[in-house]
Amino acid sequence: MLPNLFQTYSFFLLILVLVHAPRVLSKNDEAYVNCGIQVRCANMEISYPFWGGKRPSYCGYPGYELKCNGDAPELTMMDVSYRVLDINTSSQNVIVARADYWNDYCPDKYVNTTLDAALFNYTSTFPNLTLYYDCPSGVRRYPNSFTCSDTNTNISVFYTATGSDTVTVSCMDNVTVPIFQSAADDIENGLAGSITQLSAMGLLREALTGGFGLELIAINNSLCEGCVGSGGQCGYNATSNEFACFCPDMPYPSTCPNNTNTGLAVWKKKAGISAGVSVLIVLFVMVGCFRIIKCLLAGKTLVFWKKESEDDKNMEAFARNYGSWAPKRYNYSAVKKMTNSFTCKLGQGGFGCVYKGKLPDGRMVAVKLLSKSKGNGQDFINEVASISRTSHVNIVTFMGFCFERSRRALIYEFMPNGSLDKFIYNRGSSNENLNLEWKTTYQIAVGIARGLEYLYRGCNTRILHFDIKPHNILLDQNFIPKISDFGLAKLCQKTESMVSMSHVRGTTGYIAPEVFCRNFRGVSHKSDVYSYGMLVLEMVGGRKNIDVQVSHSSQIHFPTWIYKQLQPGKDLTVLRSITNEEEEETARKMVLVSLWCIQPNPSDRPSIDKVVEMLEGSSHLLEIPPNPFMFSIQNTP
Repeated sequence: MLPNLFQTYSFFLLILVLVHAPRVLSKNDEAYVNCGIQVRCANMEISYPFWGGKRPSYCGYPGYELKCNGDAPELTMMDVSYRVLDINTSSQNVIVARADYWNDYCPDKYVNTTLDAALFNYTSTFPNLTLYYDCPSGVRRYPNSFTCSDTNTNISVFYTATGSDTVTVSCMDNVTVPIFQSAADDIENGLAGSITQLSAMGLLREALTGGFGLELIAINNSLCEGCVGSGGQCGYNATSNEFACFCPDMPYPSTCPNNTNTGLAVWKKKAGISAGVSVLIVLFVMVGCFRIIKCLLAGKTLVFWKKESEDDKNMEAFARNYGSWAPKRYNYSAVKKMTNSFTCKLGQGGFGCVYKGKLPDGRMVAVKLLSKSKGNGQDFINEVASISRTSHVNIVTFMGFCFERSRRALIYEFMPNGSLDKFIYNRGSSNENLNLEWKTTYQIAVGIARGLEYLYRGCNTRILHFDIKPHNILLDQNFIPKISDFGLAKLCQKTESMVSMSHVRGTTGYIAPEVFCRNFRGVSHKSDVYSYGMLVLEMVGGRKNIDVQVSHSSQIHFPTWIYKQLQPGKDLTVLRSITNEEEEETARKMVLVSLWCIQPNPSDRPSIDKVVEMLEGSSHLLEIPPNPFMFSIQNTP
């Protein structure tokens, strides 16, 4: 009876305190509170004059709305979207790049770059990069021409950084995109020399992703500085179409006044804090007394609270840094419910099991329940941070996570075709549908390369995966590859070309030499390129690169054997199910690219964007690389 009476007494005492406590913490002006929320997109903070996400429209200037797609803010102007690469609020400048030309040179519609003159000016005089579409065959000239292919037609494209080439006047469409002068100079100097088509395409890619600078001309930055200096938040009055300074008590035209009203608001705020502290103290005493009595009656040892772990603190810091774009966090009971108590097991790895689940909105997901041996809490947080920064067609979509001390789970989009390994190592399988066509195999290889290119070049923070292998490549219903499992990933700034490693990361057979041997050069994104090359070789051979079960001892080490097939007098028709010249051409291109990728010296390997260009170009432009293996392991047992 005593605990029940004490609970009843505590409840009425709490109600009494709450009724008499001054409720002034919510008295601050709503606009002042909302515009004070710190919002981040990728590694950029969204502040006045920009708005979007949790920042309402009155927190910024009309026309300066930013939408966060996960890896960079996007600004829409004159029906064209631009990726925001950098924001400098002090100088009122931004650097943007055409979103429709970020990973594609052939958009759905051809639109020139046109500024909203009321909002933006160019920060300097930018030369135009001009792309000419649907050109007749007579003007297609290497190296600065290529073909856009879709399901219906092939469209020839020619580009120039000067726009003075009169040969292209007969092309059906053209698009102009401003670029930095240095990028235009690189293109002109490159085209003037003996440059290959792959190098020319690389110059085009760098020019388009480098963007151009814009000046914000619709705002008066001094007004915002004065407002912030007086304790306010900068915003916009839609009624008067003028600047507004949102203060704790109400909006003002320019600054927060230093008067009795403001002083009263400050006093109220302090009083509210004091009242809140008083309530917490009373509540703490009440709970403490109740627990003491309950424990004494039960004869148990009294424990007031559990110490917050360092992992909990790190997770809270992670959530604060990501703000409104932090991934959704589920409690363990919700994870258990969405997986129907973990009844449908999809697979198992070294660090946990994967289960099929369903979100409340009906979407199917894969839930990776990590074992307690999966590193420490900071490793888990690093993995969540890595995958939360990604948003790309070839990166698996991250839906959320669970973090309750030792109970940890990662929630991904469900991939109906599972992982790539079952389509490679299907020896002895009765399911003939597991054999992928060469066209599909090639498209998967290109998709993986594009995903790696995005991780290194498309994100504001570079991500090195360090565990590229068939098991970590998932396939959706259309066999589009998705890179998954970022448990070993490492984040680095774009200014860093090399990263430090305290221990070896990766899976045996895919680890680059420099990761475990200091005699080679430093670790960089070229380490992922190496793993990618080993992966592609396995896709080509339909087997492990080292396989003691093959019929001939000379084929045990597949990379050595396949290199010999490139020599004069040999061909690749001995590979699995090559039936025509087109398939042999595809196989040859994949083999050449992969052998370049697994060169022992990182400087001899192509960059990942170069890999994409090599795969999408012609195999006739590819040279046979040096033999990456200076010794033979044909007799490996």
